[in-house]
Amino acid sequence: MATAQQNTSPKSEIAQFGADQPLRLDSGHSLSPLTIAYQTYGTLDDRRANAVLVCHALTGDQHAANTHPVTGKPGWWELMIGPGKPIDTNRYFVICANVVGGCMGTTGPGSINPATGKAYALDLPVITIRDMVRAQAMLLDHLAIPDLFCVIGGSMGGMQVLQWAASYPERVFSAIPIATAARHTSQNIAFHEVGRQAVMADPDWCGGNYIEQGKSPRKGLAVARMAAHITYLSEEALSRKFGRNLQDRDSLTFGFDADFQVESYLRHQGMTFVDRFDANSYLYMTRAMDYFDLAADYGGSLASAFTGTRTRFCIISFTSDWLFPTGGNRQVVHALNASGASVSFVEIESEKGHDTFLLDEPELHATIRGFLKAGERVRGLQAGAHAKERAKERAKERDSRGGQP
Repeated sequence: MATAQQNTSPKSEIAQFGADQPLRLDSGHSLSPLTIAYQTYGTLDDRRANAVLVCHALTGDQHAANTHPVTGKPGWWELMIGPGKPIDTNRYFVICANVVGGCMGTTGPGSINPATGKAYALDLPVITIRDMVRAQAMLLDHLAIPDLFCVIGGSMGGMQVLQWAASYPERVFSAIPIATAARHTSQNIAFHEVGRQAVMADPDWCGGNYIEQGKSPRKGLAVARMAAHITYLSEEALSRKFGRNLQDRDSLTFGFDADFQVESYLRHQGMTFVDRFDANSYLYMTRAMDYFDLAADYGGSLASAFTGTRTRFCIISFTSDWLFPTGGNRQVVHALNASGASVSFVEIESEKGHDTFLLDEPELHATIRGFLKAGERVRGLQAGAHAKERAKERAKERDSRGGQP
């Protein structure tokens, strides 16, 4: 039986699943007990038809639109989620869950292994994108939400969106995969391997058992983050922001300190990251992305993953994204067209690189807002979810006119 309670660290709602509800994993193992930490925003309507699932990226978590309890900073998608924003919490019930293998309350390598009484570390089975989605489906069952108005996410979150549409087409009315692909490229796998090796080369990694040893591979994880962060940006963005400007000095030091602003920026990104993320979780998350190959699960045919789907899709890419370039997004569009799905595609001109989906990009916001509004009309949310709200507005208008209609 699943139970829910308030988790105090991090500050999230949690759902707990006991031994009678194991999570079946692609590796052939099962995971139980299972804890899923999540956040919700907005109100579920009477028909339970206005739920939007937000899937986070590699280094994200459930704190999409609230102050992060560790960093004290705004949520990673607070530009997108909230009252009057594209994912409007006055209209939708928004759910964001920390993925399995994560480190912000959901069962991951830092969680206690009931078989040993110690942290799982590398004894946690390897997690896949499909495993993450299965766990999210368990959470929706626990919340008694039969299906979703929309599933949305970028990067690794976009992989989860595609997996949702393939695994549970009857539960997904609409899907917005952003800056993603149906499989990880060899180049991206290579970048991930560099990051993993940086973590594992840190002597404080202790073969993955650093928690038991009271240590933390901070330097290795910081280097992994630095390398990955470069892939999230574009050359244009780096040049515009930093160029070859020196950091707090007038001339070169002829040493190996951070002479350049871009060096200082990357060091800062690395060191702040280790304060909120677990090194072993980084290994598990990157491996999950590496293993993702949706077509391989359907005999090598990506179109077969979406055969007969009634889900409405909006695929979004960015011109300067070299981590998940437009070509990979177009492959998904072609597969959806071949399967007869309802799909629209938008390539947004931007110099900001892969991370554009996290930034203030007006065309992105307008695209998502428009797609969701159009979906409301088809799903009938206007007649159901907002009838009371509109009735109140009309009553206020009548009051302001002295009761005149």
